[in-house]
Amino acid sequence: MLAGQGHRLEHLPRIAGLARSTYFHHLSHPGHATRADPEPLVGEIRARTANGCGHRQIRMRLVHEFGQKVSARTVLGVMRRMGLKRPIRAADPWRRYSSCRGDAGGKAPNPPKRDFEADGPSEKPGTDVTGFKVAGSKACLAPVYDMAGKEITAWDAGRHPDMNQQKRLPAMLGDRPPDGADPILRSDMGWRYQHPWWRKELERLNIRQSMSRKGNCLDDAATEQVFGHLKDEFYRGREFDSYERFKSELDAYIIHWNTKRRQIRLEGHTPEEYRSMSLAT
Repeated sequence: MLAGQGHRLEHLPRIAGLARSTYFHHLSHPGHATRADPEPLVGEIRARTANGCGHRQIRMRLVHEFGQKVSARTVLGVMRRMGLKRPIRAADPWRRYSSCRGDAGGKAPNPPKRDFEADGPSEKPGTDVTGFKVAGSKACLAPVYDMAGKEITAWDAGRHPDMNQQKRLPAMLGDRPPDGADPILRSDMGWRYQHPWWRKELERLNIRQSMSRKGNCLDDAATEQVFGHLKDEFYRGREFDSYERFKSELDAYIIHWNTKRRQIRLEGHTPEEYRSMSLAT
């Protein structure tokens, strides 16, 4: 532009502090985009869950679903440019449900302690209960979580954390363990897990029990981590006008978790893909 206004071209690179050879090199080698603009895909992936998801989750989907070679840091930069932020996990303002009612005579040992590593599906499932505020009332989710494949293998959402809810879980658990599995189910010392019916039902299903130490939430950290992700991506900051709508969308999110949500510790695979690969070997 300046050269067209009468300025001598040989003077301009010198004024700009640029070598003449560098100027002509850039002139003959114009810059070009190294990859397609990822913004549309980033927006589409983030919109798959109600509250969006983080840059690592988006990066895994770009790699495995769209074949893009992109780093997590690049995706984070794209999200910042688009003004996309993931809500930071905060303390629940509602009173938390506590299932602890003391010693009900049904304690189980705690052999795994804080060892959450598992070699295959159904080896170390975990279970717990978490609550939600829905339409001016309460709702409770009782899932069973596979620590090997990060899969929610059984779950029940109800209005009350009662024994009726607990009795609905074994129907989903019975056909899950593969042949030769020796599952040990981790839980806290809540009354429902000490209940004689629950203990006998697990024995019938050939599932051993393990209970965390009293007042030690870190023993149950793997399942608590699932609750944190679930509330971040599905629940936090949302209002549900009815329990029925909440339950329907919660069921859909859990199916999304098992079949679509990719896990770093599974090398970018989904829980469903991990289970299929493990059973095929």
